[in-house]
Amino acid sequence: MTDGTGAAGGVGDVDGGMDRGTEAGRGAGMGTGHGAHGADSTGGTGGHPAPGTRPDTGTGAGSGSDGEPETSDSLKAFGAVLKAFRKRAGLTQEEFATRMSYSQQTIASVEQGRRFPTPEFVERAEEVLDGFGALRGAARHLSRSPGLARWFRQWARLEAEAITLSTYECRLVPGLLQTEAYARTLFVNQLPPLDDAQIEAQWTARAERKRLLTERPHTAYSFILEEHLFLRRTGGTEVTRELIDHVLGVARLRNVEIQVMPLVRENHAGLDGPTQLLETPENRWFAYNEGQRGGMFVSDPKETSVLQRRYARMRSQALTLEDSVSLLKRMRGAL
Repeated sequence: MTDGTGAAGGVGDVDGGMDRGTEAGRGAGMGTGHGAHGADSTGGTGGHPAPGTRPDTGTGAGSGSDGEPETSDSLKAFGAVLKAFRKRAGLTQEEFATRMSYSQQTIASVEQGRRFPTPEFVERAEEVLDGFGALRGAARHLSRSPGLARWFRQWARLEAEAITLSTYECRLVPGLLQTEAYARTLFVNQLPPLDDAQIEAQWTARAERKRLLTERPHTAYSFILEEHLFLRRTGGTEVTRELIDHVLGVARLRNVEIQVMPLVRENHAGLDGPTQLLETPENRWFAYNEGQRGGMFVSDPKETSVLQRRYARMRSQALTLEDSVSLLKRMRGAL
């Protein structure tokens, strides 16, 4: 863990890296200390390093293949089991692909441990190969971070154990609140373009992360979303209608609070851009800020304190929980 503010290079979704589109983006080769808003190479404005930034203690810069999903022992093991069952059935990869209704390239990638199999893939393989539960059992031991770029995994590990997670977004609906149709719209519009295998890996990773909302009922989730995120109608009217319905459903969870920042707001504490804050079980606070081509992991208590104060101010500036739900319902009705 770093003491200062470190940069993680890579095409960000992560839910940007994180939410914008690429849970597993191509490495961007960002230098340590690169700011989320990209004002200059040090991450600050006016040619000066951001307060608390220590370029020698960053989490590391992504480059080359660092942004790609890593293979793992569990993926290789599943691939080997799948290959053994395929050969036991006397099928070539091409024949197996035809029966599975997947491409031969997909079959090869899974067998080589380079692609995370979806639950649908595993169930279909069980049926085609008569796996008597062995493939399903092997799949349970797979890593839960498929498609996550290496530079985002530090945040993802903390996120999975957080007792508090707060998110402000002004660019797009956060990954934890996205529907599949909305997420796939983001993936399809990525530049440089993603291929089908990358898009599937992105969605698998996104779907896994979304389970946090229901699997961790004791974690307090707070979201502040700009009103224009829904007015933009990303993906079209039907995608937006489904998205608002989904967000309204999530808002009913006892551990989730969703507020909308109104389109007209004379005073706004979040003009520096999106941010995420989390609290660990040990009551330590960390932050993650994201820009066009990389993300910035923040562990310096002084810096996280600044972001906490800004987030608290934004909560007071946004609509109340009840008014936010009412506005979302009105926007839904207007579609």
